[in-house]
Amino acid sequence: MSKYIFVTGGVCSSLGKGLAAASIGSILESRGVNIRMVKVDPYINVDAGTMSPYQHGEVYVTDDGAETDLDLGNYARYTNSPLSQDNSITTGQIYQNVIRMEREGKYLGKTVQVIPHVTDEIKRRIFKVGEEHGVEVTIVEIGGTVGDIESVPFLEAARQVAHELGREKVLFVHLTLVPYVVAGEYKTKPTQHSAKSLREIGIQPDILLCRSKEELPLDLRRKISLFTNVDTESVISAYDVKLVYEIPQAYAAQGLDKIVIRKLGIKCPDRDLSAWEKVVETYKSATKTVKIAIVGKYLDLDDSYKSVFEALTHGSIANKVKIDFVRLDSEQLFEELDYFKQLESVDGILIPGGFGSRGIEGKIKAAAYARKNNLPCFGICLGMQVMVIEYARDVLGLEGANSTEIDPQTKHPVISLLEEQIDIKALGGTMRLGKSYTKIKPNTKLYKIYDQRMIYERHRHRYEVSNLYSKDLAAAGLIISGVTEDETLVETIEWPNHPWGVGVQYHPEFRSKPIQAHPLFKSFIAACIKNE
Repeated sequence: MSKYIFVTGGVCSSLGKGLAAASIGSILESRGVNIRMVKVDPYINVDAGTMSPYQHGEVYVTDDGAETDLDLGNYARYTNSPLSQDNSITTGQIYQNVIRMEREGKYLGKTVQVIPHVTDEIKRRIFKVGEEHGVEVTIVEIGGTVGDIESVPFLEAARQVAHELGREKVLFVHLTLVPYVVAGEYKTKPTQHSAKSLREIGIQPDILLCRSKEELPLDLRRKISLFTNVDTESVISAYDVKLVYEIPQAYAAQGLDKIVIRKLGIKCPDRDLSAWEKVVETYKSATKTVKIAIVGKYLDLDDSYKSVFEALTHGSIANKVKIDFVRLDSEQLFEELDYFKQLESVDGILIPGGFGSRGIEGKIKAAAYARKNNLPCFGICLGMQVMVIEYARDVLGLEGANSTEIDPQTKHPVISLLEEQIDIKALGGTMRLGKSYTKIKPNTKLYKIYDQRMIYERHRHRYEVSNLYSKDLAAAGLIISGVTEDETLVETIEWPNHPWGVGVQYHPEFRSKPIQAHPLFKSFIAACIKNE
């Protein structure tokens, strides 16, 4: 039977519960422990698929096509835990299933209540992951903060798990904030109140992860221990680090893994964090910097393109350089000439995915600049479509060529919906989602990068390069380097006679790790270094 670690948060949101949970998972894996990761999101949406990037950051897609919270991306980067729709639980999914069972008469006429019916469904979903063969520890991150009304059923379910399995099989890790209010003084009262709120629910935290600007001194940790009934050694200082991949080492240095395995009674080898140490050392020792422009429209928050930023960082580590990110709003890029001049100083351009018409012309303008100035350019999903639109307009001379998503009345719909999707009105669950195979053509840049004919990546899109125009585009020189397994749809394109102009319809950023950079990002950064 799996043992369980519940990671909760207090005081305020955005403290980094996902990074904390993922880092705990990575340390346990370094000791040979077989883990699984689960994210609980209290929102009533069924999944993250229709949520704005401004409100919720990026949507992370799993192999089986689940549209999930961005923290599953953290789990994928820090651990080897397999991820699927089972690893993402939302209030919407829980109530949807409870109501379905009620309509089918599964509750035999009983009054359906939060306790026990909703909490039973939550536990069923959690146990489903933990009961997979060979799983030793299941780490469950509960979204939101203690005190949020939406989180109460999930915290109650966690309390019940501990009651049913016994405290020797369940561990509660609580992430909280120790604010730096005035010069030289940290305040512990928010942490005290947060732990108290958790105890009022019936949960006594075993470990506190205290977020702070700098490492907390021992006397402050003792004070927190006294007021929260948590052992001093179990009050861990989760201080700011320069590179997020230092977090596993920072936790390990304070003995977090030893505390976890002792409290859960796990027998395992000593930890080996040498791979993480190499990542951190490589990044810190890099002396060269490349400047990469990200041309998008959700750049106010890094979380909107979280996996893209991280994958670029992985590519930089693989090439032993640092990255200077230049965030360029594609709306301003189109409207302001002075803003456009910022492209002149960068070593490469990445045009990420997205939806809707806002900012599209700025992205097209950026693609044109990169193609005509031999500047390395990487287009992902909508970014690839933008590269196709620009090529159709400028090289094929198709004035007004566009995507039907942007201009439904365009005379030249070089990007369009698949025929079977034309009459679909609902947004949820109508895209190409998840794992799909791509057949790569020999003697192409993509083949050189992947070094294989058949690869698989994850998709999240509705629109495709139109087959009505693909032959004309190819005849005009555009290299269609990858197609679907049945060879019916364009998956990747390359600019001819260009040092590095590659567009992909899929999302390679979802499969990149700091320890093993995705080959496309590794190759792109290498091209940017040459262009420096």
